[in-house]
Amino acid sequence: MKPHLLLLFLLVACTAKQEKDTSVLFATDAEETDTLQYYDLHEIQASGKIIAGTLSGPDTYYDYHGKGMGLQYQLAEAFAQSIGVVLQMEISPDTTTLLQKLQQGQIDFIALEMPTWQTREGESLLRQAITEWWKPERVKQIESSTNNVTVTVRRHMRPVMQDATHGIISAYDDLFRRYSSAAGWDWRLLAAMCYQESGFDPQAVSSMGAMGLMQLMPATADAMGVPSDKRFDPEQNIAASARYIRKVSQSFSDIKDGEERIRFTLAAYNGGVGHVQDAQTLARKNGRNHQIWQEVAPFILRLAEPQYYRDPDVLNGYMRGSETEAYVRLIMTRWNQYRGSARSYSTGSTPAPARKSLQDGEYKSVVKSPEEWTPEEFSN
Repeated sequence: MKPHLLLLFLLVACTAKQEKDTSVLFATDAEETDTLQYYDLHEIQASGKIIAGTLSGPDTYYDYHGKGMGLQYQLAEAFAQSIGVVLQMEISPDTTTLLQKLQQGQIDFIALEMPTWQTREGESLLRQAITEWWKPERVKQIESSTNNVTVTVRRHMRPVMQDATHGIISAYDDLFRRYSSAAGWDWRLLAAMCYQESGFDPQAVSSMGAMGLMQLMPATADAMGVPSDKRFDPEQNIAASARYIRKVSQSFSDIKDGEERIRFTLAAYNGGVGHVQDAQTLARKNGRNHQIWQEVAPFILRLAEPQYYRDPDVLNGYMRGSETEAYVRLIMTRWNQYRGSARSYSTGSTPAPARKSLQDGEYKSVVKSPEEWTPEEFSN
């Protein structure tokens, strides 16, 4: 072959190889499969994130007030921190699905039981890092701290009713009245909720990081636009909570009965919208009315049982439902008590507004009961 023809042949061959190596748009499925790369330790560290797969449960992983809980989650998070990355948890309904996700590269390892966390074959560096990190004393320490977790609120409790004689619930009654319309609720219901959350202590802090009168979680405060230096401010805290209540309530807009919708909204404020909707799903599957709280509450409780939280139609897994059921029950009871003691649109000893009514040709003062007045009438 002549030299110039040989040079041309080599140029064309190299160009064709380069196009084949760099072309993504025209790669075949077989080519994609052949070149598929799974992350090992170095690639995981470069990406800044490791993905762990597990099952939902009290000892593995569950969401509580927007935070991850469970022993396997705590262990996986500690391991992620040790290699300098953040943790992402992926929940599967069963171990078969977990293995499929592992082999398909959707997760980096399976976190079920230590020291047998499972990685893909070939991920020798990740497996070595897990083996070196796992120490019985470290696991025992994390397990002890996880088992002893109790969600407490550091607060100075105020009286449940500041002045029953004059119908004053708390020092924040004016704020509850001012922002009740943002929530679409009776102001006394906001007050009942506040007492349950913080005991009317504006400096209350929970072990989960909830803050202030209405115990706003940091993520909720962010979403509602409350600056970090204003989260204990009573007005900012109540106003943001009222807006959030309205947002949560919209998730149950199909429930036409107002008081029933309140119960579901309270449950979701405490336990999360997803968990409450899971309980509704279970209620429907078991022939109950998913829009009646008394029909759904038993399934809120059953979300602590494996046969229910691992139901294929349950999307959010395990839930500590006993707290949520009690939360709704106590607030509704206290709201009824407040309605019997505090006026709807006035507080203290101030009488309800009077109107003049034309009777027998003369104007006479007519005093309505507080329950008859609307906010619009009160503002006139």
